[in-house]
Amino acid sequence: MAFLSDTLARVKPSPTIAVTNKARELKAQGVDVIGLGAGEPDFDTPQNVKDAAVAAIAAGKTKYTAVDGIPELKAAIVAKFARDNGLDYAPSQVSVGTGGKQILYNALVATLNPGDEVVIPAPYWVSYPDMVLLAGGTPVAVEAGIETNFKLTPEALEAAITPRTKWFIFNSPSNPTGAAYSAEELKGLTDVLLRHPHVWVMTDDMYEHLVFDDFVFATPAQVEPQLFDRTLTVNGVSKAYAMTGWRIGYAAGPKTLIAAMRKVQSQSTSNPCSISQWAAVEALDGTQDFIRPNQDLFKGRRDLVVDGLNACPGIDCPKPEGAFYVYPSIAGCIGKTSKGGTQIADDETFASALLEEEGVAVVFGAAFGLSPHFRVSYATSEDQLTEACARIKRFCEGLA
Repeated sequence: MAFLSDTLARVKPSPTIAVTNKARELKAQGVDVIGLGAGEPDFDTPQNVKDAAVAAIAAGKTKYTAVDGIPELKAAIVAKFARDNGLDYAPSQVSVGTGGKQILYNALVATLNPGDEVVIPAPYWVSYPDMVLLAGGTPVAVEAGIETNFKLTPEALEAAITPRTKWFIFNSPSNPTGAAYSAEELKGLTDVLLRHPHVWVMTDDMYEHLVFDDFVFATPAQVEPQLFDRTLTVNGVSKAYAMTGWRIGYAAGPKTLIAAMRKVQSQSTSNPCSISQWAAVEALDGTQDFIRPNQDLFKGRRDLVVDGLNACPGIDCPKPEGAFYVYPSIAGCIGKTSKGGTQIADDETFASALLEEEGVAVVFGAAFGLSPHFRVSYATSEDQLTEACARIKRFCEGLA
C-alpha cells in the first residue's frame, strides 16, 4: 500500500506475540493448546506492590507526572543500582518509560543516523533488529551458537565492529536462550569494547534476578568501570516482580543521552502510567524476599523441561543459567516427516506442525536469528510443562 511508509516495510510484527495470539485463538475455539510462547511469569504481582497501587489511586496520584518518571521512582532506581550492581547514578541520569521496550526504542531513535550499525548477538530478542530498523539504523547480527552455549565470543565481537558501529546491544540472561555471562566472560567482551571508544553499550538486564545454580549476575559497567560513560544500563520490573502488564522499564546512563531520550518520549507517550510508577517504587524499595523462592521455582521448571526435551529424539537442549527460556536444537529432526504429513524443512515448519498435531505452541528459532531451534518459555505450571514435554516427545517419536 503506497500510503504506508517505506520504513514500516522494513520491519515485521513480533513473532512471539503472533504465537501467543494464535494459541489464544485456538483455545477460544475449544482446542486443547498448551502455550509456551509468552515471556511472562505465571504468578501474580506481589501483594505489597498491588497495595501500593491501590493506595496511590486512593491518594489521587492519577495526574500527569514528569515525562520520564516521578522523583520517588528515580530515587528508588538509583538505590537499586547502588544496592544490586555497585553503580553510582544521579536521578538526572535515570529515565523511566512504558516498559523496557520503550526505553530501548527511545535510545535508538535518539542516537541512530542512516548508516549507523548496531551489533546484536544472535539468537536475539525478536524486537532488537526491528527497533534498529525503525530508528533508521542497520542491525548487524553476530552468531553465537550452541557450540559456545549461545554466548558471543570476544573474537566474534571484534570482527563485527566497524567504523560505522554505534551500539552493541547485550542481553544477559538472554531471551531466547537463558544463557548468562559470568563476570569473567563479560570481561572478555568489555576488553574488546575498550579498544573501540566509538561504540556504546546498551545492556538489557531485564532477567537479572532470574538466575540459578549460584550464578552471580554481572553487568558491563560494573565489570569494566571505564565503560560507565558510554553504557546505557536497562532494566525493569516486568520479570522479577511479575509486573508485565504494568509497563514500567527504566535505564541509567550519561546525562546527555538521558536528556535526548526524554525529548523523544515527550513527543510520543509522555509519562508512563502514574499508578504503575508508584507500584514500581514499592517493588524496588519494598521487600525482596520473594525473589529467591521464585528463582527456586523457575529452576525446578527449567530442570523439568531440559530433561523432558533431551528425552525427545532429534532434540538437543542445553541447560541455561537464567531467565525462563530454553532454546533446543532440532537439527536431528530436519528432513523428516510428521505423522500428519508435514515435512520438517526448518524450525518454522516444525513449530507449525507441533501446534497443529499436538497442540503445543512454541516460537520457531528463525524469529530469533538462529536456526534450527525453537524457544520454550517455561513460565507456566509444572503440570502444563510435563504434558507439553510428553506431547513434544510423542511428536518427535512420530517423525520418520
